[in-house]
Amino acid sequence: MMTARDIPVLVVSSASSSERRVNPSWSISQLKVKFESITGIPPAAQALTLHLPDRQQGTPISSDDEDQTQIGAWVSAYVEIHVASTDPATANVIPPLSSVPKYEMPIETYTSLSDTVLAYKKSHRIGRFDPHAPEIEQKKVAIMWDEIDTAKITVGARCILPPSSTRRGSVAYVGLVPEIPGIGPWIGVKLDEPAGKNDGSVAGRRYFDCEPQYGVFVRPERVEVGDWKELGLENDDEDDDLDEI
Repeated sequence: MMTARDIPVLVVSSASSSERRVNPSWSISQLKVKFESITGIPPAAQALTLHLPDRQQGTPISSDDEDQTQIGAWVSAYVEIHVASTDPATANVIPPLSSVPKYEMPIETYTSLSDTVLAYKKSHRIGRFDPHAPEIEQKKVAIMWDEIDTAKITVGARCILPPSSTRRGSVAYVGLVPEIPGIGPWIGVKLDEPAGKNDGSVAGRRYFDCEPQYGVFVRPERVEVGDWKELGLENDDEDDDLDEI
């Protein structure tokens, strides 16, 4: 059971990086024993270094009497403790995760199993396994196009992207974007400010022209068309009043 004094730290070695909880009352020796199961490095071969965000150089965690010296003199919440091996024979006891072969189940094997999410969807006719799925998708797409007509979303129209009233721009594209997952039309907006995601292109295919970070594609329900002037221009007619404030 963790005590109230336990604090979280990040334990980093050549093989792994993970958040653990330690107790400041532990001795350095106790800490090294705990770290052996995490890093695979025997306590006698461990070299501990404390790393703080505001310091480039690490601080060794060591003492002439590590059995009696508590780690509270070094550790605080969310510091990094790097664990290196002083023994070349144990330096790579646990190989880096990136070098460990990963098992990938063949799709044929997965589809043949009866206790998977895929099997559950098939048996309950969920999603694409629903015989009415094509009809349902067609209705959803039709609703999206109706929203576009009702909201008068047309190319060239000024708009905002709620809930923000400062993300303003002009509609630059209305239609399908096959490169984006999902069915139905998308609205391409050329923003007044660089608060977007792209330059009017998706996966190398261009839908409209704008500077990088000025373009964005959103669903129709995210667009509100209106007489939205560019920020900084909407109060031009009130300059006289502003001078009197």
